[in-house]
Amino acid sequence: QVQLVESGGGLVQAGASLRLSCAASGRTFRSYNMAWFRQAPGKEREFVADIRWSGGSTHYVDSVKDRFTISSDNAKNTIYLQMNSLKPEDTAVYFCAAQYFAGDYKSPHRYDYWGQGTQVTVSS
Repeated sequence: QVQLVESGGGLVQAGASLRLSCAASGRTFRSYNMAWFRQAPGKEREFVADIRWSGGSTHYVDSVKDRFTISSDNAKNTIYLQMNSLKPEDTAVYFCAAQYFAGDYKSPHRYDYWGQGTQVTVSS
Protein backbone atom coordinates (compact mmCIF):
# COMPACT_ATOMS: atom_id res chain seq x y z
CA GLN A 1 0.00 0.00 0.00
CA VAL A 2 1.14 3.52 -0.78
CA GLN A 3 0.14 6.70 0.99
CA LEU A 4 0.33 10.08 -0.69
CA VAL A 5 -0.22 13.13 1.47
CA GLU A 6 -0.55 16.57 -0.10
CA SER A 7 -0.15 19.87 1.66
CA GLY A 8 0.31 23.54 0.86
CA GLY A 9 -2.99 24.58 -0.64
CA GLY A 10 -4.84 27.74 0.36
CA LEU A 11 -6.62 30.91 -0.64
CA VAL A 12 -4.52 33.52 -2.42
CA GLN A 13 -4.99 36.52 -4.67
CA ALA A 14 -4.22 36.48 -8.37
CA GLY A 15 -0.51 36.87 -9.01
CA ALA A 16 0.53 35.20 -5.77
CA SER A 17 2.52 31.99 -5.34
CA LEU A 18 1.97 28.71 -3.54
CA ARG A 19 4.06 25.56 -3.17
CA LEU A 20 2.33 22.22 -2.90
CA SER A 21 4.04 19.19 -1.40
CA CYS A 22 3.28 15.49 -1.75
CA ALA A 23 4.96 13.02 0.58
CA ALA A 24 4.93 9.35 -0.49
CA SER A 25 5.30 6.46 1.92
CA GLY A 26 4.40 2.83 2.46
CA ARG A 27 6.01 0.95 -0.41
CA THR A 28 9.54 -0.38 -0.62
CA PHE A 29 10.29 0.54 -4.21
CA ARG A 30 9.86 3.82 -5.94
CA SER A 31 7.13 4.50 -8.41
CA TYR A 32 8.03 5.11 -12.04
CA ASN A 33 6.39 8.51 -12.28
CA MET A 34 4.72 11.09 -10.05
CA ALA A 35 2.26 13.72 -11.18
CA TRP A 36 -0.03 16.54 -10.17
CA PHE A 37 -3.57 16.67 -11.45
CA ARG A 38 -6.30 19.18 -10.67
CA GLN A 39 -10.06 19.15 -10.74
CA ALA A 40 -12.30 22.19 -10.76
CA PRO A 41 -16.01 21.95 -9.89
CA GLY A 42 -17.98 20.41 -12.72
CA LYS A 43 -14.87 19.60 -14.74
CA GLU A 44 -12.85 16.48 -15.41
CA ARG A 45 -9.59 15.81 -13.65
CA GLU A 46 -6.83 17.51 -15.61
CA PHE A 47 -3.14 16.67 -15.91
CA VAL A 48 -0.91 19.50 -14.66
CA ALA A 49 2.66 18.20 -14.51
CA ASP A 50 4.68 15.04 -13.97
CA ILE A 51 8.21 14.04 -13.05
CA ARG A 52 10.10 10.77 -13.24
CA TRP A 53 12.04 9.76 -10.18
CA SER A 54 14.78 8.43 -12.44
CA GLY A 55 16.32 11.20 -14.48
CA GLY A 56 13.84 13.86 -13.44
CA SER A 57 12.27 14.46 -16.85
CA THR A 58 9.14 16.59 -16.67
CA HIS A 59 6.06 17.51 -18.65
CA TYR A 60 3.55 20.32 -18.20
CA VAL A 61 0.14 21.20 -19.51
CA ASP A 62 0.44 24.27 -21.74
CA SER A 63 -1.65 26.48 -19.46
CA VAL A 64 0.91 26.28 -16.63
CA LYS A 65 4.18 26.30 -18.54
CA ASP A 66 6.52 29.09 -17.39
CA ARG A 67 4.44 29.53 -14.22
CA PHE A 68 4.55 26.15 -12.46
CA THR A 69 7.58 24.01 -11.67
CA ILE A 70 7.50 20.39 -10.54
CA SER A 71 10.46 19.02 -8.59
CA SER A 72 11.37 16.07 -6.44
CA ASP A 73 13.44 15.31 -3.37
CA ASN A 74 14.37 11.66 -3.77
CA ALA A 75 15.75 11.38 -0.26
CA LYS A 76 12.43 12.49 1.20
CA ASN A 77 10.19 10.68 -1.33
CA THR A 78 8.50 14.01 -1.84
CA ILE A 79 7.50 15.98 -4.88
CA TYR A 80 6.63 19.64 -5.06
CA LEU A 81 4.68 21.96 -7.30
CA GLN A 82 5.82 25.55 -7.18
CA MET A 83 3.01 27.69 -8.55
CA ASN A 84 3.76 31.30 -9.47
CA SER A 85 1.65 34.01 -11.05
CA LEU A 86 -1.51 32.21 -10.03
CA LYS A 87 -4.70 32.96 -11.92
CA PRO A 88 -8.36 32.49 -10.94
CA GLU A 89 -8.59 29.70 -13.52
CA ASP A 90 -6.01 27.74 -11.50
CA THR A 91 -8.63 27.30 -8.78
CA ALA A 92 -9.16 23.58 -8.22
CA VAL A 93 -8.47 20.67 -5.94
CA TYR A 94 -4.93 19.53 -6.66
CA PHE A 95 -4.12 15.83 -6.43
CA CYS A 96 -0.82 14.02 -6.29
CA ALA A 97 -0.63 10.64 -8.07
CA ALA A 98 1.85 7.78 -8.44
CA GLN A 99 2.30 5.68 -11.56
CA TYR A 100 4.12 2.37 -11.21
CA PHE A 101 4.31 1.29 -14.83
CA ALA A 102 5.17 3.34 -17.90
CA GLY A 103 2.12 4.60 -19.76
CA ASP A 104 0.23 7.69 -20.81
CA TYR A 105 1.39 10.18 -18.20
CA LYS A 106 -1.51 12.52 -18.99
CA SER A 107 -4.26 10.02 -18.28
CA PRO A 108 -5.51 9.82 -14.69
CA HIS A 109 -6.57 6.22 -15.42
CA ARG A 110 -2.92 5.20 -15.72
CA TYR A 111 -2.07 6.17 -12.14
CA ASP A 112 -2.15 3.65 -9.33
CA TYR A 113 -2.35 5.73 -6.16
CA TRP A 114 -3.81 9.11 -5.30
CA GLY A 115 -3.62 11.55 -2.47
CA GLN A 116 -6.68 13.09 -0.84
CA GLY A 117 -6.24 16.43 -2.61
CA THR A 118 -5.57 19.97 -1.45
CA GLN A 119 -7.72 22.98 -2.32
CA VAL A 120 -6.20 25.91 -4.17
CA THR A 121 -8.40 28.98 -4.52
CA VAL A 122 -7.23 32.04 -6.43
CA SER A 123 -9.31 35.19 -6.10
CA SER A 124 -9.33 37.94 -8.70
